Amino acid sequence: MSEETTTAHGPFDLVMRGQRILTTAGITAREVGVRNGVIVAIEPLGNGLQAPQVIELGDDETLIPGLVDTHVHVNEPGRTEWEGFASATRAAAAGGVTTIIDMPLNSIPPTTNVEGLKLKREVAEDQAFVDVGFWGGAIPGNKKDLRPLHDEGVFGFKCFLLHSGVDEFPHLDADEMEEDMAELKSFDSLMIVHAEDSHAIDHAPHPGGAHYSTFLASRPRGAENKAIAEVIERARWTGARAHILHLSSSDALPMIASAKRDGVHLTVETCPHYLTLMAEEIPDGATAYKCCPPIREASNRELLWQGLQDGTIDCIVSDHSPSTLDLKDLENGDFAVAWGGVSSLQLGLSLIWTEARHRGISLEQVVSWMSEKPAALARLHNKGQLALGYDADFSIFAPDDAFVVDVKKLKHKNPITPYDGKALSGVVRKTYLRGSEIDGRTPSGKLIRRGGV
Repeated sequence: MSEETTTAHGPFDLVMRGQRILTTAGITAREVGVRNGVIVAIEPLGNGLQAPQVIELGDDETLIPGLVDTHVHVNEPGRTEWEGFASATRAAAAGGVTTIIDMPLNSIPPTTNVEGLKLKREVAEDQAFVDVGFWGGAIPGNKKDLRPLHDEGVFGFKCFLLHSGVDEFPHLDADEMEEDMAELKSFDSLMIVHAEDSHAIDHAPHPGGAHYSTFLASRPRGAENKAIAEVIERARWTGARAHILHLSSSDALPMIASAKRDGVHLTVETCPHYLTLMAEEIPDGATAYKCCPPIREASNRELLWQGLQDGTIDCIVSDHSPSTLDLKDLENGDFAVAWGGVSSLQLGLSLIWTEARHRGISLEQVVSWMSEKPAALARLHNKGQLALGYDADFSIFAPDDAFVVDVKKLKHKNPITPYDGKALSGVVRKTYLRGSEIDGRTPSGKLIRRGGV
């Protein structure tokens, strides 16, 4: 994709200059002019664009587009002690994320009708430090609510094929999912699916106790594979767009690739924990690592990286699913009792970059997986790239800098993450939303809707 340039000269509100600007032409020496929060000029370094505020990048810094994280559980209202819009969006900004899309659970009420969406927007309105959009939920009996939620601007609809973990968000069976997919097809919306098969898990070993191996056996790859096969076939029959959430089973990659070749409208995400952690290294009782589907073996992890590189997996998002410390059952370390979810919203870019550079994968590719591709999934036409006409959402990233994760210094509300003490490459030094630096004090994020703000 070639870079766009323009000869538009001033008046600019902000000019960013540097040897390393990640545009659609790759990392190159450029000057970027911003007006009214939008990128209106991209020119060769040395052209002398002027503005009241000019920022010169250091030689060790790269300007990258703000990341787009389409899988975040903010949990407010109702479970605000788990996380909230202020803490979640501060953490996002600290990690270079400038747009999040909030999941329809674990808030109370869930986002399964227009009233629930409006309540969530009211709560988020004056707390967001980054831009925030919302997914709707598809549950038994709310088919009549899907079109009104779509018209109110949700980006698509999430369903589960097994118990969601919270009783107020019940799961669909495959036939109900197909019926809802047909409904979504009628107005070109998207079904995003937590794909694990409840029957397969019912027949798996019980997860009780502190041994991670026991928990892993309780969520077998087969449960994921069976559910993904179901999603593929129902998407094939209905013609609807479907998206597989948080892929952890590499076994499913061949059938996903086959479905894509067949023209099924299917996209797939995975998450930093599946790409950076491995079952063999998880200590017994370490419930900070518990998530569903689970973190699997090292060999599985390598195949997920291959799936990203060959395009079978489309994007990387956090699935930030925090809880209070007591719900992680830290005292007993019982994987059956602990809440399943990994907190990583602030760390995703550094986690993935640390792993990617070991594999010879470029920063441009990492940012594509974490910014351009999630924006495309949500059809956010003004996010995810540093290009003309796009929002001036940036991060100043120092790829060769390093830090050690200190859970007490993260912006997440609850100080728990499996990455505590981990040494990572790549530091986000500053983040800008529509051309203004996010200071963590004055919320300037907007609530965004499908098709526009």
